[in-house]
Amino acid sequence: MRPELSQAIGLLRSDSPESVEQAIGLLQNTVYSFSMKVCGHREDAEDTMQEVLYRSLRHLAKIEEPRALAVWLYTVTRNRCWRMRRSTTRGSKPLSLDQLMPEDAELRGLLRDPAPGPETQALRGEQQDLLRRAVLRIPPQLRIVLVLHDMEELTTEEVAQVLNLQSGTVRVRLHRARLSARREISKMLSGAEEPVEPARRRPHRAPPSASHRPAACRELFANLSEYLDGRVEPRTCEEMSAHIDSCPACVAFLNDLRAAIDRCRSLQVDCDPAVLERLRATLTREYLHLLNGAAAQE
Repeated sequence: MRPELSQAIGLLRSDSPESVEQAIGLLQNTVYSFSMKVCGHREDAEDTMQEVLYRSLRHLAKIEEPRALAVWLYTVTRNRCWRMRRSTTRGSKPLSLDQLMPEDAELRGLLRDPAPGPETQALRGEQQDLLRRAVLRIPPQLRIVLVLHDMEELTTEEVAQVLNLQSGTVRVRLHRARLSARREISKMLSGAEEPVEPARRRPHRAPPSASHRPAACRELFANLSEYLDGRVEPRTCEEMSAHIDSCPACVAFLNDLRAAIDRCRSLQVDCDPAVLERLRATLTREYLHLLNGAAAQE
């Protein structure tokens, strides 16, 4: 869960106009950023931010736990985004795991090129927009799981609660979403980056095609998210680690998947400050009015 939500809860408890305004600002950024990552339209995201926060004002003073606030806020925002349904209905059908496995040429490229360093994993400037567009190309039912889990930092159980799914279903969709994100980001980078002088080829044995990967590679591929998130049993984890250590192709792919996840987590989407300021002042006045009215009735 993002720390902004914990900060917002603490600020709302003080009841001072300055603290309330700061808390509303944190919630504005959360709702707008989430809406943009899921829906992709600024006008829709601004409308969603306004409607969701207006609807939430009566509940904010009653919510004491940051996690309860997160589940409430993301559930209401998701429902609003789904009603808009401009870009959420678009996108190709989810690919199978076999289709998401890299082809020979891609694996050779991953084996040849070094893994990106920390300075290249976080995309900035115009590449942030390209990254956002790459995320929007992921099928909607996978995209929202990726956004909630890896970008908004909710736990598997919290994502399941927001989306009314079983935790196991969330894990399956998260893995496919991460693989789809890696695939789309690779396409984006291949078109966005300047051509690089090809490295001198070293003789090596070409990896088998995706459909003919060894069984151990295929099993690892199907469980990479569980491995990355530390959700496999110790014995299974040791077996997977042993295979990774002995398989350069799996090492290269795992590093590339990690880089894609890190890039998704680095995605920032900012709203027009003028829009935020105007709405924040109105929401702050309304929230304080509701608080004073409730206090007068006690």
